[in-house]
Amino acid sequence: MPSPTQVVALLKAQNIRHVRLYDADRAMLTALANTGIHVTISVPNDQILGIGQSNATAANWVSRNVIAHVPATNITAIAVGSEVLTTLPNAAPVLVSALKFIYSALVAANLDAQIKVSTPHSSSIILDSFPPSQAFFNRTWNPVMIPLLKFLQSTGSHLMLNAYPYYDYIQANGVIPLDYALFQPLQPNKEAVDANTLLHYTNVFDALVDASYFAMSELNFTNVPVVVTETGWPSKGDSNEPDATTDNANTYNSNLIRHVLNNTGTPKHPGIAVSTFIYELYNEDSRPGPVSEKNWGLFDENGVPTYILHLTSAGTVLANDTANQTFCVAKEGADPKLLQAALDWACGPGRVDCSPMLQGKPCYEPDNVIAHATFAFNSYYQRMAKSLGACDFKGVAAITTTDPSKQFCSLMCSVGRNGTFTNTTSLAPSSNSTTTSGCPVPYSAPVGAGSFTASLIMCVLVVSMMAL
Repeated sequence: MPSPTQVVALLKAQNIRHVRLYDADRAMLTALANTGIHVTISVPNDQILGIGQSNATAANWVSRNVIAHVPATNITAIAVGSEVLTTLPNAAPVLVSALKFIYSALVAANLDAQIKVSTPHSSSIILDSFPPSQAFFNRTWNPVMIPLLKFLQSTGSHLMLNAYPYYDYIQANGVIPLDYALFQPLQPNKEAVDANTLLHYTNVFDALVDASYFAMSELNFTNVPVVVTETGWPSKGDSNEPDATTDNANTYNSNLIRHVLNNTGTPKHPGIAVSTFIYELYNEDSRPGPVSEKNWGLFDENGVPTYILHLTSAGTVLANDTANQTFCVAKEGADPKLLQAALDWACGPGRVDCSPMLQGKPCYEPDNVIAHATFAFNSYYQRMAKSLGACDFKGVAAITTTDPSKQFCSLMCSVGRNGTFTNTTSLAPSSNSTTTSGCPVPYSAPVGAGSFTASLIMCVLVVSMMAL
């Protein structure tokens, strides 16, 4: 799995300036330091009961997970839990207290102006969501929603909404047209019209966002902005999930990004862009449940784009010229003996030209197995035209979008300037010398960095289109 530094390299390469994490992982926050990337961190659901019942516990959480990282890491929001009302209802009575205690700790640290505090909700708490003007929050939760909205209003924060047109489309059993869910153009007579306001809706996303605004209005709150903290579309599904496809995922996310970047707004609030996070950065192969649950990512766990977004004239977010560039590197934490064996194969039967890594040659330094393996692995991967399976080497290699040659010698050690390999020298250099030279250090794992586990990968969400 990618390390925190590899994740950050991917974010920077894709010009992603806003991320949401499901927790406040120290290694990830450290890797994000000095990047300028806006970070939303989260209080996990299993910590809400403790924080909601103790001001001291909340202050300690802020001290460890916020104060320890700012200002180097640009933390701009804290999401307290995720869909607590629908997934952890026993914590609902202390949810607002948890937000207030976290906020009080930020005030004490003079960080309240910089960092907003809120909690993400499932759109399922909004009942009768179409027409949007009739929407209202499930009144069972009014004892929570009313004080929550008062808090958000008084602190200048926003309502966090997880909006999934995919699920609305699936659950509608054919009532909602696929094009309406995917932001595809509709004939005027196919647009949904709110009979009460005469507003025309051309997509499910806008209807969900406006439904949340009308639901707040029903409780007499009219000046709390909505931020969509999760949305997306799965790229693969089971046989009974025929609309979870690469084409549909690409269409939805491409149209969504274009919709937000163009400051289209919603029918109720035209011209006001809705800050939106796309769920999610990486696929989660180990996630339980149906196939669709594993395949919401823009990239697979090796950093290979799941698809290339169609973003003509829509800015530089995940543009083709960066997302389509992939490289093969030695995997962090891999057994050095296995790396050496894979290196020997690449430089032998794999027919990689490893002569530039011989002693005295431009890519000899740094003389360690990670650097040399990265050279050989990427050489083989590029020569094999990045074909499926060309970056495995029995599990000790990983695909990345960070070009290792940028940190190699100026001679572009791992790939010939014309992309070809003419020498078939079968010499794998040993990796035990400490001699140094003037050749820049190639891509390698920082000592002691460890692996970025699957439990952390599934916690990264991307991308907000505008500053919160």
